[in-house]
Amino acid sequence: MALITEESPINFRDALPDKVDVLIIGGGVIGVSAALCLAEDGLRVAVLEKGRIAGEQSSRNWGWIRQLGRDEAELPIVTEATRIWKDMPARIGADIGHRVEGLAYLARKESDRVKFESFLDVAKRHQLVVKRLDRSDVENLIKSRPGYWIGGLQCESDSRAEPWVAVPAMARAAQKRGAIIRENCAVRGLDYSAGKVTGVVSEHGIVKADAVLLAGGAWSRLFLQRHGKHFPQLSVLASVARTAEAPNIYGGGALDSSLAFRRREDGGYTLAFTDHHSFFLGRDAFSSLFDFFRAAWRERGKTYPKPWAPAYYPDAWGTPKKWSNDLVSPFERMRVLNPKPRAGAAKVLKRRFAERFPALADIRILDSWAGMIDAMPDIVPTMDSVPGLQGLWVASGFSGHGFGIGPAAGRIMSDLIQGRPAGHDLSRFRFNRFSDGTPLKLGPAI
Repeated sequence: MALITEESPINFRDALPDKVDVLIIGGGVIGVSAALCLAEDGLRVAVLEKGRIAGEQSSRNWGWIRQLGRDEAELPIVTEATRIWKDMPARIGADIGHRVEGLAYLARKESDRVKFESFLDVAKRHQLVVKRLDRSDVENLIKSRPGYWIGGLQCESDSRAEPWVAVPAMARAAQKRGAIIRENCAVRGLDYSAGKVTGVVSEHGIVKADAVLLAGGAWSRLFLQRHGKHFPQLSVLASVARTAEAPNIYGGGALDSSLAFRRREDGGYTLAFTDHHSFFLGRDAFSSLFDFFRAAWRERGKTYPKPWAPAYYPDAWGTPKKWSNDLVSPFERMRVLNPKPRAGAAKVLKRRFAERFPALADIRILDSWAGMIDAMPDIVPTMDSVPGLQGLWVASGFSGHGFGIGPAAGRIMSDLIQGRPAGHDLSRFRFNRFSDGTPLKLGPAI
């Protein structure tokens, strides 16, 4: 794996069109998935990415395709995504490392097991097969230190893929079907008239479009703010590491109260914290205290505030909230959001992995990285049109769950933009749910 950064080669250089049917802002898994669907439907679609395709969280995530533990409103959508992922290699003609190996939630204490097993009723209502594990089941499933876990849950139909391979491969497939994709091309703002969006203003010129989809990840709030729309999304930093090749202890992925791991196609493991996120304080953070209070309270002891973000981050103290379309935008000043991982992350993750798997105590950590997760106050995404700006749609705030659900979210946005039914109840994912008096209902944190 080579981390995608501003220094990575530009692979998508299509000429800027004058006019398209749909213009997508952001080349992550959601935007690329939508572009693939739209292009397959014969629409003229363009994806403009300020940095690199999959350069941010879409290549930095765990690579899980997970139904286990999902919010009940998300579950039917991610079940659709699971089917789409299964067919994706044949659809795009590329090996993306997709393997159906199962995912597991593992409990060290009874309270963890009780929390995990609350999902069983949700699974039953949606006819999802989830297996309850006792201590011996875990020991038969995963070659770990005997007795470390007392039980848990497993969904055998869950899977994994390599995100930094999958999303660029999907983008190439969309391009072959006629999609226009351009990296290093930031969208500075919307072009609109009388409340209707007519296109975008990019750093290289105006592109007219009948519809615009904002799939900007951690940058979506800043973009919508610039157009007077309040979108209560904040970002948290999550640190990840990868190991060298090692014996196969479990072909899928699993997590417990402080560690997540999954087998990789290169024979190593991706390791991540489940009990530590960093959160940079900025103007948006303080203005969103009320919105995020319940989520912050639930995650107390796991989310660690930092007094300021590095320069040019979405909520850095010096990042402007307003700018003119003829001036350099914040999106050009930070092409790829490439945060530093938690100090000592690799060492801590290696120690935790060795505690669970003593036979791999000498495993080598090859590198570590971090990504900024776009989170909503209720831990579920927004997939909707934007009130007051006809022709603008948003798919953002996937709260760390975006990779797995991405292909179905892209399909949904493609159909919505084309005036077709979504095929799912999207009321939980409305844009206005934080301002229309709807009581806040927290989704699962992981």
